[in-house]
Amino acid sequence: MIRLLTLCVTIAVWGIVCPITAAQAADPVRIGVLGMDNYQAVEYVQMFNNPKAEGDFAGLRVTAAYPVTSPDYPKSAELTEMWKAQMLNINKNPADPKTAIPQVEMVTSIDELLKRCDAVMIFSLDARLHLTQATAVLKAGKPLYIGRPLATTAEDAVAIFKLSAETKVPCWSCSQHRFSPGFSGMRDHAEVGKVLGCDVYGGFDVNAVEADKSTRGLHSIETLYTIMGPGVVKVSCTSTPNVELMTAVWSDGRVGTFRGVKQGAVKYSATVFGDKGVSTAGIYGHGIPVNGIVPTNDKYMGYGGLGIQMAKFFKGGPVPVTPAETLEIHALFVAADASRAQNGAFVPLPKLAAAK
Repeated sequence: MIRLLTLCVTIAVWGIVCPITAAQAADPVRIGVLGMDNYQAVEYVQMFNNPKAEGDFAGLRVTAAYPVTSPDYPKSAELTEMWKAQMLNINKNPADPKTAIPQVEMVTSIDELLKRCDAVMIFSLDARLHLTQATAVLKAGKPLYIGRPLATTAEDAVAIFKLSAETKVPCWSCSQHRFSPGFSGMRDHAEVGKVLGCDVYGGFDVNAVEADKSTRGLHSIETLYTIMGPGVVKVSCTSTPNVELMTAVWSDGRVGTFRGVKQGAVKYSATVFGDKGVSTAGIYGHGIPVNGIVPTNDKYMGYGGLGIQMAKFFKGGPVPVTPAETLEIHALFVAADASRAQNGAFVPLPKLAAAK
């Protein structure tokens, strides 16, 4: 049986914001990319280095990247070379030379990266590297976003946020699903009202590599938290060859579920139950339903919602997702593992951190 972790750490990071002041607004905030075997590295460079960027995306510039790879992660080197080539081609030959932006500089060490940026995005797919990578960034005083998952173990997750608190350097992580408008918009949906419960569904990869196994289902669990908010006290997990089914109970008695699809068609969405009505959520990347109809011809926002939150953060805003909530999600996975080993018994979430 998997033993529950009880790691009580005081983390006073909730109110930390980026030390990038309004006085610096005349110059772009310089952002560095650490690891790029995750395609999202390319996606966010395209957003932030768009010469016609407006609004939240204006005033940012990805200046350097360290294409570090993981020898233990399948296709890490191959994916890195693929996305590196694509990143170097962004805005390479603009139709209007006046809109030219210097190419992202490729460097050969974290130290070199840190010299060339004000803040950092970690996009290494192998999350076992994240604690070591985050340690260097936070000790250098650079505000940090870590592409999901934050870490592969609860111990590493706690260690990252503990260091963030000690250095007073803000750090956060989440899935891009959290800010997909069709999910985030369900918390105050007029047709649903106050959310009383939620059934989320999405993929659950039975062939996930070892580094990913502890956080399979993270996209959908983030969706569940987006709609329901934090406050889970216990969880049950039943596993079959067809499905991974988690039932979470909140401290106020509300219940949410995650149906992880292992076989058959996969779609990422949810059914939301409220005091005014019941509605399907939007599907990933699209907006909220109106009169029960889910839009699919609207502007696709698969990465855009998270991009906006990252841009605000890098320009001095607070972390969009608190360490407490992210650690609760890691605690949920720990409890789910224990429940699975106990044939689906309800298991309380371990306390991974205590906020002041």
